[in-house]
Amino acid sequence: MLAARPSSPLDALWQTSVVVWVLLAGEGLAAILALAPSGDGNRWIHFGVGSLAIQWILLTTLGSLYVLRRPISAWRPASVAYVALILLVLSTWLVFGLSTWLLADLWPMDRVERLRWLGRLTALALTVGALGLAAFQNHWRTRQLAVRVAQSELEALQARIRPHFLFNTLNTGAALVHQRPEEAERLLLDLSDLFRAALAGPREISLADELSLVRRYLEIEGLRFGDRLRVTWSLPEALPAIAVPALSVQPLVENAIRHGVEPAASGGDVSVEVVEADGVVQITVGNTLPATPVRPTAGHQVGLSSVRARVQAMTQGRGSVETQAKDGRYTAILRLPMP
Repeated sequence: MLAARPSSPLDALWQTSVVVWVLLAGEGLAAILALAPSGDGNRWIHFGVGSLAIQWILLTTLGSLYVLRRPISAWRPASVAYVALILLVLSTWLVFGLSTWLLADLWPMDRVERLRWLGRLTALALTVGALGLAAFQNHWRTRQLAVRVAQSELEALQARIRPHFLFNTLNTGAALVHQRPEEAERLLLDLSDLFRAALAGPREISLADELSLVRRYLEIEGLRFGDRLRVTWSLPEALPAIAVPALSVQPLVENAIRHGVEPAASGGDVSVEVVEADGVVQITVGNTLPATPVRPTAGHQVGLSSVRARVQAMTQGRGSVETQAKDGRYTAILRLPMP
């Protein structure tokens, strides 16, 4: 069983929107410095030079954080903030040192003037860095609160799904207990495994464990529908070593049976396929559509919404759940990026 992967404040730094805003903030700082009353000469030149220097400082700082992301990813957010501030100051010194060396002929300075400029730039870097860290801390806290709210919503969705599944299974068990007691016992054991996974709360498990739960669920429904339920598996020899939200594939299979097999007098076919390609694992659950269209129920939408929300939360928006009905067949496709 796989543990959930912890999130780090550094994860937000690699998002495109954050990088763009950092670069725009650098341009804004360059504009402020160019328009300062103490500035002399051509302000466009001041802006261009300041913009070039600031962007190099910011990109060097972000690049250093990216290189150090693995050793510091487990640190407390406050410690990561101090490291980022230190890297910002070091990047400022590095860019200033290279500038004075490469432009020694165009920008001659004695030792005292060089130290004065270094002190000014250090104070500016500390001030801007402190303001940036304060803004980023607020962003991180807001993001954590949003994750907690989303987690609460997911738990509420799961709570609405479990009673429906429990009632259906108990009804099946009640029908079997006198006529086929051995199968009723097996049903209760499978139900125990499924609810042990469900009641453990939102977490991640391996794909192999999730498909094992799906098999138990299909065994339960097989006792209920008999020959009316026809299941086809298409799995690779070795399942991808990837984590999935617990009970994420099972609701898709439950929907396939509920809306594709149960309404049809002759039953229907359900297929489960796993394919890995181009760094993406695709899990496809399909079912034949009954001849008479069945209007989707609220339970169908709740289960699908829960799976979609949990997949997006686990993969930070990189995973997806899509559905389509075509050529008399309904399919649900779950895509997860490989770690």
